[in-house]
Amino acid sequence: MAVSSTLLGRTLARGSGALGLGLVAIHILLALFAPLLVPYDPLTIDGAMMFDPPGAAHWLGTDELGRDILTRTLLGGRQAMLVTAVATPVAVAWGGLLGIWLGLAGGRIDAVLMRLVDAVLSLPWILKMLLIIVTFGAAAQVLTVTLAFFYGVPVIRVARAAAHGVVARDFIAAARARGHGTGAIVLREVLPNVRDALMVEGAMRWSWMLLAFSSLSFLGFGVAPPTPDWGLMIADSRNSMAIAPWSALAPILALSTLITGINLAADALAKAAGLDRAQNVVH
Repeated sequence: MAVSSTLLGRTLARGSGALGLGLVAIHILLALFAPLLVPYDPLTIDGAMMFDPPGAAHWLGTDELGRDILTRTLLGGRQAMLVTAVATPVAVAWGGLLGIWLGLAGGRIDAVLMRLVDAVLSLPWILKMLLIIVTFGAAAQVLTVTLAFFYGVPVIRVARAAAHGVVARDFIAAARARGHGTGAIVLREVLPNVRDALMVEGAMRWSWMLLAFSSLSFLGFGVAPPTPDWGLMIADSRNSMAIAPWSALAPILALSTLITGINLAADALAKAAGLDRAQNVVH
């Protein structure tokens, strides 16, 4: 706990880290308390208020159905953040533990499983995601499991590479000499030494999952209308950009500020931990 607190302090000490964590914190607070803050019902349709520009009654204007854009933008990130907030730690946990175990075990099983990892990573993410969603539907549970699985696969490579720098050290040999099993060595000896790398990887995966979730909604395979969602709002406003650009601007800014905040925080976290983030990037 003390090490984590120190790492957080070093991250906050960097301007980019403080800015990034601040942006993320604002989005989290808005997602939690948005139902108490929104001025209108996000589903109420008012034909007389279609494409109203920003004004006193509607600060960010209204969309093609007369719905308040501020209300829908404040609520639009809740589903994406909820799904990805669950999927990200699951992806890092299973991918990280499997990668560490492979780095420790080596041999034929490592070679075989890594070829499977390479095969999964060679396919475009959108095709993999759409195959599952078309088969099982776009429910929140399906999206969570799908994101956790496919974004956990590249974590295996990162964790395995990080573990390779640890398994040759003397304390691993000492643990084996004491008769510790592979599971105990993974959890007690290797995991604490690659934790920082996994934390940085988790932040990166979160930002990519958010983009993937919004992209699926934009394509019509994520959140179903009329539920407020940033990706869905951007998709709905495509045909009205020329006459009502504000209908797309608000969700675009909301999504971009959250992604920017996560990436700034991840960069600062990596620097605070003494890691080269560029070396960990695996799409």
